[in-house]
Amino acid sequence: MLTYEKLSRTPGLFRTFTGLTCEEFDRIYTQLEKKYPKHEQKRLRKKNRKRAIGEGRKFKLPLKERMLMLLFYYRLYTNLALAGFLFDLNLSNVSRDIAMIEPLIKTCIPIPEKITKQTQRIHDLDELLRLYPEMKAFIDTTKQEIPRPKNRRRRKNYYSRKKKKHTVKTQIMVNKKGLILHKTKHRNGKQHDYDLFKKTGPPPIPPEVELGDDLGYQGIEKDYPNLKTKIPVKIT
Repeated sequence: MLTYEKLSRTPGLFRTFTGLTCEEFDRIYTQLEKKYPKHEQKRLRKKNRKRAIGEGRKFKLPLKERMLMLLFYYRLYTNLALAGFLFDLNLSNVSRDIAMIEPLIKTCIPIPEKITKQTQRIHDLDELLRLYPEMKAFIDTTKQEIPRPKNRRRRKNYYSRKKKKHTVKTQIMVNKKGLILHKTKHRNGKQHDYDLFKKTGPPPIPPEVELGDDLGYQGIEKDYPNLKTKIPVKIT
């Protein structure tokens, strides 16, 4: 079972799994621990709660491990089944624990809001402008370090020469407010940004919206003439 105590013994792996150093984690956890009693009291006193306070299922994991699990889940874009296996929980408990602690953790650290499903159900101009202020969106990839794969072929495919590490890569589209409008499943870190774009296809974006790319997406204007894209000019 993965715990804070075990993971903190390997600082490099701790940062890979959570995106934080042990010291940064501890500072945030101190804030979380202070806010938790009030947060839990508010949750238990909700009007739609059917059970009396004190009844119902108890949390199997302590607060620190639940925070660790949420950061692990967000950092590595993993699925709930893997998180459940590592933290010795079934799927329903993983989902429940993350959902219940997420609002509190958002008050301590910025967690990007994901509204990908809403972008596929735009019905009017007001909704379009709410999701795409100034009718613009931005696309890029992000990399997360992973443990060195045991398989030789995977080691080669997941090794990023630029980062000098084994990584996975995810393509994300955001609006000007930084809300995540679309993201792909993670791919091997060796893959070029534009190759990833071509393999996954254009994100669901209205034709009126301008898509901002960086120089890693050269060729997109020619290959996708129906997309309204804008790539910065390289000055030599």
